[in-house]
Amino acid sequence: MRGQTQSLLILGAGGHAKVLLEVLFQEQHNIIGVSTPHLERGTDYLGLVVIGSDKAVFEYDTQEVLLINGIGSIPGVKHRWNLSVTMREKGYRFGSVIHPNSTIATDVVFAEGVQLMAGTIIQPGCKIGQDSIINTGTLIDHDTSIGDQCHIAPGVTLSGDVQVGNNVHIGTGAQVIQGIQIGDNAVIAAGTTVYKDVPSGTLVRQNVEIVIESLKG
Repeated sequence: MRGQTQSLLILGAGGHAKVLLEVLFQEQHNIIGVSTPHLERGTDYLGLVVIGSDKAVFEYDTQEVLLINGIGSIPGVKHRWNLSVTMREKGYRFGSVIHPNSTIATDVVFAEGVQLMAGTIIQPGCKIGQDSIINTGTLIDHDTSIGDQCHIAPGVTLSGDVQVGNNVHIGTGAQVIQGIQIGDNAVIAAGTTVYKDVPSGTLVRQNVEIVIESLKG
């Protein structure tokens, strides 16, 4: 959240929110509270007050707060992304969270709402799309582009000039060799080595050999 000074509201109170709050606490941001439907209003959550469900956010002026999306991301579950769309339609903006223990080239371009976790390395010429999560210990080499609403899970390696579409999930420990293109809405299973292009809307998993499956139906 470098250079961001507005008060913050956190959406969600699960494991992902906990990791984000660790960064925000370190940087001493002013956090108003947490919204979640799973805890009663007024409950204490890691020293913060629960303001109510997501609708409680609407009690705050769109110009006075930034939202932090603390909802986790797993394939096939759209709540995180749907919530961000709803809040933007109401006029709210999202802050980015960038862990201080990360290495980022000077020309890397981040869109709104990006979340970059501890131990990540992003090399020159890269672009990260809106609301995407770059999770713990991810390595992204030069000239790689990641679309909107992606989750690059912990320990992923993306070699140079990899092009990732929108709403892509790349599972823990996966490796993608240089020059690969991954289409929109694709899922790369944990531990997979990707050495050829991935069509949109497909699942790629690796056992003895790579298997590509349609996610439709």
